[in-house]
Amino acid sequence: MLWIKSLHIIFVTSWFAGLFYLPRLLVNHAMVTDTATSDRLKLMEQKLYCFMLPLAILALVFGLWLWLGYGISGRWMHPKLTLVAVLIGYHFYCGKLVNDFKHDRNQRSHVWYRWFNELPVMVLSIVVILVVVKPF
Repeated sequence: MLWIKSLHIIFVTSWFAGLFYLPRLLVNHAMVTDTATSDRLKLMEQKLYCFMLPLAILALVFGLWLWLGYGISGRWMHPKLTLVAVLIGYHFYCGKLVNDFKHDRNQRSHVWYRWFNELPVMVLSIVVILVVVKPF
């Protein structure tokens, strides 16, 4: 079980690196006006987003393995799984935003992206407290 837990933590951490960095790229992209920088950011965003998907899948696979295979459970698991679902939605919404930038359809300001960038930090904080403290 410790190997599975270790792999889950590794892939969650790696996925979160992308969830933290991709919106930061979008903040920068929303501020640029020149085509060369915009094209460079489009490429970076697309590559990062494509790299994040296998990390997310592996994090989910090992998490499900822990939950279903080893019976890790508790009442804290329900809000944790809800927050995981929120993160999955956030991940795919990031893909929509990357696609909007790719096709020059962005309608949001860099300020909006700065706030948007904070969601995974808040979710991660709550999930860590749920998993470690198990408040209920």
